[in-house]
Amino acid sequence: MLPSRELFSYRKYWASRFGTAPFLPMSREEMEALGWDSCDIIIVTGDAYVDHPSFGMAIIGRVLEAQGFRVGLIAQPDWHSTADFERLGRPNLFFGVTGGNMDSMVNRYTSDRRIRSDDAYTPGGAGGKRPDRSVIVYSQRVREAFGEVPIVIGGIEASLRRIAHFDYWSEKVRRTILLDSKADLLVYGNAERQIVDIAHRLAKGTKIEDITDLRGTAFVRQGGTPEGWTEIDSTSIDEPGRLNPPIDPYLDTTAAKNAPTPTLPRSAEEGAEARPSPCAAGGGQEGGSVKVVKFYRQVPTADRGQSVIRMPSHEKVANDPVLYAHASRILHLEANPGNARALVQRHGNVDVWLNPPPIPLSMKEMDAIYELPYRRVPHPFYGEAKIPAYEMIRFSIAIQRGCFGGCTFCSITEHEGRIIQNRSENSIIKEIEEIRDSVPGFTGVISDLGGPTANMYRLACKSPKIESACRKPSCVYPGICPNLNTDHTPLIKLYQRARSLPGIKKILIGSGVRYDLAVESPEYVKELVQHHVGGYLKIAPEAIGEGPLSKMMKPGVGSYYKFKELFDKYSKEAGKEQYLIPYFIAAHPGTTDEDMLELALWLKKNGFRADQVQAFLPSPMATATAMWHSGKNPLKKVTHASEEVAIPKGLKVRRLHKAFLRYHDANNWPMLREALRRMGRADLIGNGKHHLVPIWQPAGTGEAHEGRRSSPAPKGGAARKPMKFRTQHTGLKGVKLPKPG
Repeated sequence: MLPSRELFSYRKYWASRFGTAPFLPMSREEMEALGWDSCDIIIVTGDAYVDHPSFGMAIIGRVLEAQGFRVGLIAQPDWHSTADFERLGRPNLFFGVTGGNMDSMVNRYTSDRRIRSDDAYTPGGAGGKRPDRSVIVYSQRVREAFGEVPIVIGGIEASLRRIAHFDYWSEKVRRTILLDSKADLLVYGNAERQIVDIAHRLAKGTKIEDITDLRGTAFVRQGGTPEGWTEIDSTSIDEPGRLNPPIDPYLDTTAAKNAPTPTLPRSAEEGAEARPSPCAAGGGQEGGSVKVVKFYRQVPTADRGQSVIRMPSHEKVANDPVLYAHASRILHLEANPGNARALVQRHGNVDVWLNPPPIPLSMKEMDAIYELPYRRVPHPFYGEAKIPAYEMIRFSIAIQRGCFGGCTFCSITEHEGRIIQNRSENSIIKEIEEIRDSVPGFTGVISDLGGPTANMYRLACKSPKIESACRKPSCVYPGICPNLNTDHTPLIKLYQRARSLPGIKKILIGSGVRYDLAVESPEYVKELVQHHVGGYLKIAPEAIGEGPLSKMMKPGVGSYYKFKELFDKYSKEAGKEQYLIPYFIAAHPGTTDEDMLELALWLKKNGFRADQVQAFLPSPMATATAMWHSGKNPLKKVTHASEEVAIPKGLKVRRLHKAFLRYHDANNWPMLREALRRMGRADLIGNGKHHLVPIWQPAGTGEAHEGRRSSPAPKGGAARKPMKFRTQHTGLKGVKLPKPG
C-alpha cells in the first residue's frame, strides 16, 4: 500500500478557477449559471440533497470541490429509465454512486420484513422514492447510459457489502456488491481519503483498473496473487486428523512389513503454525521417507504489508454457514489500520481483493472537512417541503467519528472504524456560532454534540504502539481495557465552553451515552446531567441477561445501576426531575425466551412500559448477523464443533420476544399466557402486582398483531402511568420522547 497523503495537500485541479458553488448543481441550468460546460464528477445518491455535513453526499461533494473538481449531484433519480441519470451529461472523470445515509433495504423494510410507509430522507417523508438495493440499480443504469465511464461505489450500503455477505431480506449469502453493480471500484468507510486520491489519479490519466494500491478500496483482480505477495490460506476451519499414505497395490511390502506407518502432523491453533498439505503424503516414496510439503498460515510481522489472507470463496460460504462465520471472524480481526492485512475472496473465476482500512483522519483534516462551505439547508429545488431527517439534525454537530464499543449488532466499526477521529474544540465552537448566526429557525438550542457515541471524544489508547498492534474487537468488553484513556476532561471543557456562548440557551446531548465509560468520570456525568439533559436521557443496555449481553458485547446491568445512581444524585442536586430512557433489542442472537421473561419482569419492577420496541435486524457484515446465519459464535475460533448460539428465528418467536417487552399491551396477553404455561411459569399469570399478565382479557383485544402502539386513555383520578420508552435504533437524532403522564 502507498502511504496515506494529507487530505488537502494535493495541488488543486485546474477547474478550481470556477470557485465555490452555492449548491452542488442538480441541473444543466445550474451548471450553466456557474459557467460549467461539464462536470468532472457526478454523485448519484438515494437521499434528497441536503447541503449539510450530516449527509454523506454533501461531505464528499464539498471535499472534492475543495480539491478543484466540478461536482454535480443526481438525487433520488427515477430508476425506471436512464433519463434522470443523463441529466447532467457525461462526467469527465467518474460517477460516484451511493445508496445514501442509510442502507436502502434497512430504509425500506422493518426488522420483520414489512415495507415501511415512509422515508426520512425524502421530501415530505414519502416512501418509495428509491429502489431496493439502490447502489446496484443506480450503477447499472449509469452503465447502461454511459458505457465505459468509470463507476466508483461507496457509502454505507456498499461498505457493508464489500465481500460475500448474508442478506436477511433474501435469506441467502449474496456475492460482493462490486460484481452485482458492475462498478469499477468500491470505497468503504467514510472514504474521503480514497475518493480524493482516485479523483486526482484519474485526472492525471491513470486508468481506474490500475488503481489497486489504495487503502479502503475493493476491486476485481484476475490472474491470481501478484508477484511479491505472500498468500495466507484461511479457506477452511476444521483441522485434518491422521492421514495414512495411499496404498500402492504394486509395492512390495515385505521389507517394510514391521515399519511404522508414516503420518502427517496435525496443524496447531488457528493461524499459529504451519499446516501440512493433505496432498503431501503421496505414493512413490523412495527409501520409505515421506516428503511433507507445507504452506504457511502465518508470516513475520515485518511482511504483513505484502501479505494477503485468502478467505473462503463466495461459493463455499454460501453453502456452509459455519464457514461464513469463520470468514466473518477473519474480516473483523483485520479491521485495525495499524496491522490489518489485505483480504482476497474468490467469486466464480475472479478474485475480489480488499485492501486494508484507510488511515484515520487527523484532527486537522477533520476540522478542514467540517469547515467547508456547507449551506446547511436542503437544495432550493425542494421548495418548502420538509425532509424529516434534516429536521432532526439541522441543529446538531458531529464532534467525532468511529466507535471502539464493538457491539456485535452494530456496523459502525465496519464502516467508520474503531479508532476515534476528533475535531478540535475551536472548530466545533466555530460551527455552533455559524449555526447561531446563519441557520434559519434557530432558537438557541443545539440538539446534539456527538457522533456514533456521545462520550468517546478524545478517548484513545494510551500507547500508539499498542493501539497499532491491537486486534481486540472492543476496548470496553468484557471490561474497560487498562490501556484505554477514559479521561472525559476535554469533553467536559467543550460542553462548558459551548453552553457559555452568547445566544446559546441549551446544549443537548442526543447521541447515545456509553454509560460504562461515563461512570469512570463522575465529573462528566455531573456536567451532562445538570446542563445537557432535556428531561430524558437515552441509554442502551439492550438486554440484562448474560446470555444476550455476551453475544452483543455489552456491559452487565451493574454498570447501568452505577450510572443511574449518579444520574439520580446529580439530578436531585440540580433540583431537576429527569429520567433515564433505556433501549432494548428483542430477538438478538443468544437470547432465549427465559431471557426475555427476565427482562419483562425487570421492566415491570422498574416501572417501564415500552412504547416502541425493535427486534434485531441482521444487517450485512455485522458479527451478530454471522451468529444469526450460522448459529456459531465468531467472537471465538469457529469450527463445526465450536460454541452454538441460541438463535430466535421465525416470526412467531420474534413476536413473542417483542411481546415480552410490551407485557402491558392487552393484545399480547394471549400469546404471553401461552408462553408462560409452556415455560412452566403459570405462576406469573394472575391479577396481583407480582404477576406479569392478568387472567382476564379486555373485550376487543387479543386479536391484533403484536406491536400495536395504541393505549387506553387514562381514567380520571388514576395514578400517573409508568413512563414510556422507545427502543428504536434508526440512527436518527432528535426523536422526541413522550413525557410521563
